[in-house]
Amino acid sequence: MKFAIPLAEGKLTAHFGHCQEFAILDVQDNQITDKSLLTPPAHEPGVLPRWLHEQGANVIIAGGMGQRAVMLFNQAGIEVVTGAPTAEPEELVNQYLKESLVTGANACSGDGHGDGTQSCGGDGHR
Repeated sequence: MKFAIPLAEGKLTAHFGHCQEFAILDVQDNQITDKSLLTPPAHEPGVLPRWLHEQGANVIIAGGMGQRAVMLFNQAGIEVVTGAPTAEPEELVNQYLKESLVTGANACSGDGHGDGTQSCGGDGHR
């Protein structure tokens, strides 16, 4: 299983659209076995779902993401968890694996972003 975590300054960014890099964490037998930091491709509609699928991501843990982006990731076979707190990627993945990850509201809904198309990556790009 591979997790993708959008980061800013080494921690989960509250808004998917502000992502500076992705942490890609490999998990086997409920243990993190590898971590890579990757710079995402340039802003273009639909690029991130394809790119993260190519990286082998199964799950994205995000603070917020527009509904269209969620749909595109789901179509690429990637589960999206939104409303995660700002934390280091290893902490988030370990909480997810222990089923103790506490999520709140999607940071891109109900806060003036409409459907999240402005800065939250509403069309599947950062």
